[in-house]
Amino acid sequence: MLSISQIVEKIIAHQPFLAEALVEGLINVSSLARKIQPEVEQHFGDQVKSGAIVMSINRLIPKMKGKISHLGAEVVVRDIIVRSQLVDYTYKNSSMLIERHTDLLRAIGPNREFFYTMVQGVFESNLVVSQSLADQVETIFKEESMLSKSGRLSAVTLKLPDVNAQQAGFYYHILKSIAWAGINIREVISTTNEFTIVVNDDAIDKTFSVLKNLGQS
Repeated sequence: MLSISQIVEKIIAHQPFLAEALVEGLINVSSLARKIQPEVEQHFGDQVKSGAIVMSINRLIPKMKGKISHLGAEVVVRDIIVRSQLVDYTYKNSSMLIERHTDLLRAIGPNREFFYTMVQGVFESNLVVSQSLADQVETIFKEESMLSKSGRLSAVTLKLPDVNAQQAGFYYHILKSIAWAGINIREVISTTNEFTIVVNDDAIDKTFSVLKNLGQS
């Protein structure tokens, strides 16, 4: 059977924002203990005094501090690129999907004015393209099974130095900042030195502001 301390740690570990707020002293420990008491008792299978939970939380904080302090400690962004008027397609994977992708790239040619990304998953593939390419995409992929289509999207791309790939918690820091700002992410596209977040058009200004200020706090 798990101890009270182990149960408390398990509950808090599943809520990273809560753990961070505890480490920063933003949460009243006694209030938190009362809030999670029913969940602790459910796991423990018996009544648990709130004082025991308070002690468990206080013992846990130094342990969490060591884990959290290095996450995203320094975020370096070389450049930020914003693109608007995008469309997001999701297609079911098929034996011909890569060939359709190749046909579309040939049709586009070397034109760098377009935004085009494709990510192939296990069962489906995702395309985020400039609105001006929508007709070509739908013509070339017309025999494929489209699972979803979303328009009125924009993207912010961060160009990153190599050092960030070696930094633990780097992407956590980015996504935490976006989540704390209440921004809904539609897609995430990542390469070794680029990180792109796709959002609704009405969230692009807020997203740009959050990402521009990374590492400045």
